[in-house]
Amino acid sequence: MPIEPIVTAVIETTLNTLIKDDPELGRRLSRLKGQVIQVHLKELNKTLTFVFSQQIDVLAHYEGTPDCYLSLNLSILPELREQANITQLIKEDKLVLDGDIQLAQKFSQLMTDCKPDIEEWLSRVTGDVVAHTVVQGIHQVGGFVKARALKHQNHLGQVLTEEWRLLPPALEVAYFCDQVDDVKSQAARLDAKLNALLERV
Repeated sequence: MPIEPIVTAVIETTLNTLIKDDPELGRRLSRLKGQVIQVHLKELNKTLTFVFSQQIDVLAHYEGTPDCYLSLNLSILPELREQANITQLIKEDKLVLDGDIQLAQKFSQLMTDCKPDIEEWLSRVTGDVVAHTVVQGIHQVGGFVKARALKHQNHLGQVLTEEWRLLPPALEVAYFCDQVDDVKSQAARLDAKLNALLERV
């Protein structure tokens, strides 16, 4: 069985459920009604088409011409909310945009604000107190794991630079960079002097 229909169905169901739960997202969806946006995700080399009506339909294949076409990495989607960012991303070759910029901004805002409220969903099944306790516990575990990972990363950095001497310490790198800058500026001064002498001759 092809995986694309399953992926698009999961995305479509998730987005529509989140929008149904939040009246503000529903209002934003109504502003996109009748529009078609096609998004090429560079990381996955896949193109998804979003068709907006009373709900969002997500298609893996679309024959028509979209109102807006975007080619990007998923991580830069939140940056599309500001028009200045769009121009900069296009200049940096991080974004290909064909069509209505404002439509891209509205789409970006809707997608980045479609965040699940896990506590709210969980409270429907378990009740408010249990849901709050579970979510707080998850946050604490996440913070603990992040802190441990950072500690291990710092320890590995120290081992590589100080004990095994595989990498130069940060101060040595900074000192080397300063020396390179000094040599560059000396070379530029010598070059200027040489040009001045050649002009006199």
